Amino acid sequence: MRLIGLMVFAAGAGAAGVYGFAQTPVGGTVGAAASGCSIKGNVSISTGERIYHVPGQMHYAETVISPQYGERWFCSEADAIAAGWRKSRV
Repeated sequence: MRLIGLMVFAAGAGAAGVYGFAQTPVGGTVGAAASGCSIKGNVSISTGERIYHVPGQMHYAETVISPQYGERWFCSEADAIAAGWRKSRV
């Protein structure tokens, strides 16, 4: 097991990790390349609302995932919805 921040991931847990969070190797690339997932879970600075963005949406390219703020990657829209996130309206 490795401790990354406040989350613990077991070896061999797969792309979604033990708790459904995409894993990021220590010292490795943060993002879809590291997690194998392409849906960006972003937390709104102004409202705290949890919003996910899929490739091709208007603000997808400029959305940056910052795990220290509770943001994360999802491997499917169903995973994002099940975790309580909503799809971006634009």
